[in-house]
Amino acid sequence: MNFLNSILKQSKKHQFPFDHWEYDNALTDEQIKEIINTDIPDVRKHNLSYDGTRAIDGGAADFREGIASGGKALKFRCFITKENAFQFPNLVNFIKELQSKKTYETISKMIKKDLSNSYVRVEVICDREGFWLKPHCDIKEKLMSGLIFVNKTNESEDLGTDFYDKDLKKVKTVPYKHNYGYLFTSGPGTWHGMEKKKILKERRCIQVNYVTFPTDWKVE
Repeated sequence: MNFLNSILKQSKKHQFPFDHWEYDNALTDEQIKEIINTDIPDVRKHNLSYDGTRAIDGGAADFREGIASGGKALKFRCFITKENAFQFPNLVNFIKELQSKKTYETISKMIKKDLSNSYVRVEVICDREGFWLKPHCDIKEKLMSGLIFVNKTNESEDLGTDFYDKDLKKVKTVPYKHNYGYLFTSGPGTWHGMEKKKILKERRCIQVNYVTFPTDWKVE
């Protein structure tokens, strides 16, 4: 129960520029290895450029809204599903922990949203040079959002997620530290993204969501 122990014992709440929590040591070594070894295509080798979204070629945001697979961009995104679960036994254990009543009830109390009828969505991410993410607020279907960073390549801590105020001025960067994460709940003032920054090799992380739309992983 690494994730839950991290939330209970190694997390800190921050209220600026919106309520969010940062936490440490949430992943096991085996889970980290699976994240590092996940084969994610380099969009630059497919005549594509990063467009400030995670979907890359998935169409407009309103087209992608509520699509668990991320729309047409699935080939550049790696969601953990029951179909590919055999490749990720340790990350499936992580998902099971997120599905557990003890875990989602703990998160529910933190973010003040009922997760008892939600679904878990986990995506392995590998951002490379040229990646950026325009300031945005998550769709309401994302009850809880967050990343856990995997920095085993000595990348700059400045590669973390940028938070913005209501005027879209960058006011904070969550540090890109190894096995370090953050979470928050969607809302109209939760502006976040990532400025264009120098990525030497890759920016690995795992995205963790509780969502209202169906995935393969409903909470218990």
